[in-house]
Amino acid sequence: MRKEVIVGASVATVATVVVAGVLLARWKKRDERRWRQTQRILRRFARDCATPVPKLWHVAFDLVSDMQTSLSDQSQTDFVMLPSYTSSLPNGNEEGLYYGVNLREDNFLLLSARLRGKHEPITDLQREEVDIPTEVISGSLKELFDFIALKLAVFISTKTKTDPIAPKGKLGFTVSFPLLEGPAAAATNKNVIRWKSFSVNDAVGKELAHEVNEALGKHGIDLRVSALVDATLGDLAGGRYYNRESVAAVTLGLATNAVYVESAQLSPNAGESKLGEMVIDMQWGNFNTPHLPITEFDTALDSESSNPGCRMFEKLIGGIYLGEVVRRVLLKMARETAIFGESVPAKLKTPYTLRSPDMAAMHQDTSENRDAVHEKLLEVFGIGYTSPAVREVVAEICDVVAERGARLAGACIVGIMKKRGRINDKKSLVIIEGGLYEHYRVFRNYLHSSVWEMLGSELSDNVLIEHSHGGSGAGAIFVAAAHSQCEEDDAISPSFVAAAAATMVDDDDDMDDRKFMAAAGTLNDDDEPSEWKDDDHTETASWRGDQIDSTAETTDQSDEDDE
Repeated sequence: MRKEVIVGASVATVATVVVAGVLLARWKKRDERRWRQTQRILRRFARDCATPVPKLWHVAFDLVSDMQTSLSDQSQTDFVMLPSYTSSLPNGNEEGLYYGVNLREDNFLLLSARLRGKHEPITDLQREEVDIPTEVISGSLKELFDFIALKLAVFISTKTKTDPIAPKGKLGFTVSFPLLEGPAAAATNKNVIRWKSFSVNDAVGKELAHEVNEALGKHGIDLRVSALVDATLGDLAGGRYYNRESVAAVTLGLATNAVYVESAQLSPNAGESKLGEMVIDMQWGNFNTPHLPITEFDTALDSESSNPGCRMFEKLIGGIYLGEVVRRVLLKMARETAIFGESVPAKLKTPYTLRSPDMAAMHQDTSENRDAVHEKLLEVFGIGYTSPAVREVVAEICDVVAERGARLAGACIVGIMKKRGRINDKKSLVIIEGGLYEHYRVFRNYLHSSVWEMLGSELSDNVLIEHSHGGSGAGAIFVAAAHSQCEEDDAISPSFVAAAAATMVDDDDDMDDRKFMAAAGTLNDDDEPSEWKDDDHTETASWRGDQIDSTAETTDQSDEDDE
C-alpha cells in the first residue's frame, strides 16, 4: 500500500512537471511571438517616419511653391502667409534701457534690459514671470491689460530704485501663441484672448495696442505700444540687432512658427516701403504636402484633435505633439503585444500625458540599463517594471519621432533660404527659439545634420543657425528698441504686425530645380530609409557644416536687394 502511494505521488509529480514544462514552453513562445510583433510595429513605424534626403528636398520644394502661391494669390492655397511692410527691425545702433512684455497663454513675462549699440551684447537683463489669475483670464481684454499694466508699474518701480532713469519711448509687446491640445485645452477656451481665432493683424494689433496704451496711461507709465506682434518676430528683431544677415527666425517649442525677411521690390506696392523689405509671418504650422511622412498614429492624432485636417506640419514637429505620438505607439504595443504586462496601464490611455521634456529625458538617457526611461515610465504612466529591452524600444520610438520632426524643420529652413535665393553664395543667419531647440540636444543635432546632408559641406556653410539672444521672451526688448528708433526717425510704418495679404511675384526663383534634384541624387520616395543616427553630432547651437561628405550642387539666383 505504501509503495503504491509513493508511486502515485511520483506520477503526479512528473505530470505536474510535464504540465509546467508545457506551459512554460507555451508562455515562452507567446512572449517570443509578442516580442516579434513589437519589433514589427517599431520597424514599420520607423519606415513610415523615414526622412531620407530626397524626401527632404521634396518637402523643401513644396514649401517654396506654397510660399510663392501664398504671396501672389492666397485664394489658390490653404497656406496663408501674412506679409507686412515694416521698418521696425533694429539696425544694431540702438542704445538705452528698454522694457518688454511677452504674453503667453496663462502668464506673461516682464522684461527690462540695456542695449549699448554697435551690436554690443544685451546687458542688465531682468525678467519676471507673472501668472494671470483665473478671473482675469476669463474676464475682458480691458481687465487683462489693466492687470499687465499694474504689474509692469510695480516692475518698473523696483527697477528704478537701482536705475533712476525713467522709462520713455516704446514698450515691446510680443504674443506667444499656445496650442489648444491636452488637459489645458478646456481652460484655454475660456481665455480672454480666443487663442484659436486670435490673429495679430494690422486692425487687431492696433486696436489691442490702443487698449494697452490706455492701461499704461492709467497706471502712470510713460511707455507706449505700437502694436502687439508675434514672439517669433521678436526673435528675428533680436537676430537683426546683432547681425544684418539675420533673415529668418523659427520657434520650436510646444508650438512652432517661422518668419523671414522678404524683398519689398517683389511687390507692386513696393513704393510704400522706404527700407525695401518686408517681414513675412509664415504661419508654417499650416504647411502641408503629400510628401510629409505621416503615419497611422499621426492620422489618428489629427482626427481626434481640436482642428482636424489643419496645421499638419505643426503636428509633426511641435513639442506637445512629439510626446503624444510616442504615447500612441506605446499604447498600440501595450494592447497588441502586452509590452507593459497583461493589462494596459490606465495612464497610458490618457492623451497628452507625455511631455516633450520627459520624452527628451528618456531619449537622451545613456545609462547602461536606461534608468531614466524606467523613472519616466513610472512617473508619467505608473508603469512599475520594465526590462532593459523594453526600455530600449521606448528610447528608439523617441528617437524616430524626434529625428523626423527635427529633419523636417531643417528641410523647411533650407526651403526658406532657397526661396530667398541665398543658398549658393550668400551667408544667412537663422535664429531659433524654443525648448525643443534649446534643451533637446538630440533634436537640435538632428536638425543641424539635415541641413548638412541637404546642402553638403560647402553650401551648408552659408546657412548658420543660432539660438535666440537673451532667451525666451527677450525679443520684446528688441521690438521696443526698433519701434523707439522708428519713432525718432519718423518711419512710415512702425507696425511690426502681419497685415492683410499683399500681392507679390517672386522673380528670383527661376533657377533650374533639376540641379537640386541631381544634387540630391534622386527624388524617389521609394528610396530605402536612412539608418537611425547615433548622437554623435556637435552640440553647439551655432554651427557651420564643414565635415559632411554628401554634397548638394545648388543654383540659386542671388537677391541683390539683400546687399
